[in-house]
Amino acid sequence: MTELLTIGDGQIAYDVTGEGPLVVLVPGMGNDRRAYRFLAPELVAAGFRVAAMDLRGHGESSRDWPSYTRADVAGDILALVRHLGGPAAIVGHSFAGGAATIAAAQAPELVSALVELGPFTRAQKIDGGALLRQGHHRKGALLLLGSAITRSVGLWRKYLDHAYPGTRPADYGDYMTALEADLRRPGRMAVVAKMGQSAPTDAGAELPRLRTDALVIMGTLDPDWADPRAEADGIVAEMPAGRGTVVMIDGAGHYPHAQFPSQVAAAVVPFIKERVRG
Repeated sequence: MTELLTIGDGQIAYDVTGEGPLVVLVPGMGNDRRAYRFLAPELVAAGFRVAAMDLRGHGESSRDWPSYTRADVAGDILALVRHLGGPAAIVGHSFAGGAATIAAAQAPELVSALVELGPFTRAQKIDGGALLRQGHHRKGALLLLGSAITRSVGLWRKYLDHAYPGTRPADYGDYMTALEADLRRPGRMAVVAKMGQSAPTDAGAELPRLRTDALVIMGTLDPDWADPRAEADGIVAEMPAGRGTVVMIDGAGHYPHAQFPSQVAAAVVPFIKERVRG
């Protein structure tokens, strides 16, 4: 059942299932909390209370916010954790991986564990050579850039199709149809574009200050990077020594939690259980 948390003049939509230590799931831009429809039940079955939230301007959250940066979303995450009686483990995907990093760095007393899925957590450098050599990466980059510039739902859908290589959930067609309908509501793709144009430098600046253990999960076929493993390792290298761990999901694209939820859960559950309080 959808609940709403008022933050300033806006509202963040979320739902809560299960009992046990709190885990907060935060989707990436251009998606809503249904992106965790497979991972959330696995976490509930493992003994967690799971809160899945919609980003500001997405899903059932309100649209008109003054800004849409990772730092803004970090504030929303921490507000929800406080509201639900944290601390919590935070799982953030893509854009929200950076937001979750900021939240963990700024309020370590509220964040017992940090999981970043395919995260944009540090400044990106364009590798012209990789774009020329790697068609999979080039196509993903062009679709991502094109959807941000044109605010086209059609291009975003093409990007999503490309970001789910190989294995797709059984409900993929229905899920994408519903997501497209949601993004065609007035102003929704403008929010996605604003997030897409928000550089992750604010998250990268917090990496050296992390005091929470972090698990970075990447798909080996994630088209957003020429070398997904190198990006994951680079994120961990900017954290304090011993703070971060990398897990690669073979054959997954940018949405490993939807393509291979059991494999993601197999990495996430023990990592969180070793660190949660409550």
